[in-house]
Amino acid sequence: MSARISEFIDLWGVDIWEAIIETFQMVGISLLISVLIGLPLGVLLVLTRPEKALENKFFFRLLNAVINVIRSIPFIILLFFILPFTKMIAGTTIGVKGVIVPLVVFTAPYIARLMESALLEVDRGVVEAYEAMGVKTRHIIWHVLVRESRSSIVLGLTIATIGLIGATAMAGLVGAGGLGDLAYRYGHLRYEVDVMYVTVFLLIVLVQGLQSFGNVLSARLKKD
Repeated sequence: MSARISEFIDLWGVDIWEAIIETFQMVGISLLISVLIGLPLGVLLVLTRPEKALENKFFFRLLNAVINVIRSIPFIILLFFILPFTKMIAGTTIGVKGVIVPLVVFTAPYIARLMESALLEVDRGVVEAYEAMGVKTRHIIWHVLVRESRSSIVLGLTIATIGLIGATAMAGLVGAGGLGDLAYRYGHLRYEVDVMYVTVFLLIVLVQGLQSFGNVLSARLKKD
């Protein structure tokens, strides 16, 4: 058994390690950009809705509709649908660089929705109390809305990250690299079953680890 494992590592160890690094690159870069876009959009969804501080029905309906449209498109279809846009922004449609754009387009609206849901959970009475004291909207956003909902935000980002990992696996179909690409090229096309099993195991470990970390961090923030 140990000899077989050693043989597998010698044969596939480098490829698997490179695939893990590529997966972390795709998830890390895409998540960072998606958070920078999605969190402000989530705040705008909350503040521009009726009876909120920056009420703007037209902007709210437009933003709400755009997010709904993007979220309704499965990632694998979105991946091919925006290829010209990806080529224009990234200069390529393959490899890690070529998949960042569709991953961001797919994840940012999802994070915006999660952010919106988290902020709407904040007790309206608390917000009104700060508004009555004359606290500016930008301070209310950071010191009240975000602070009060940070536990839910962490859980939402955990869910978004796990969804992003699944999307990177599907991106392997277009040669994006990562564990999904390794499983597709070798596990599926070349019938290297061992590679498929190891890839699935690594993805399970990664997802379970992220979910556990997110749960612990969320619980800790809720107590503070």
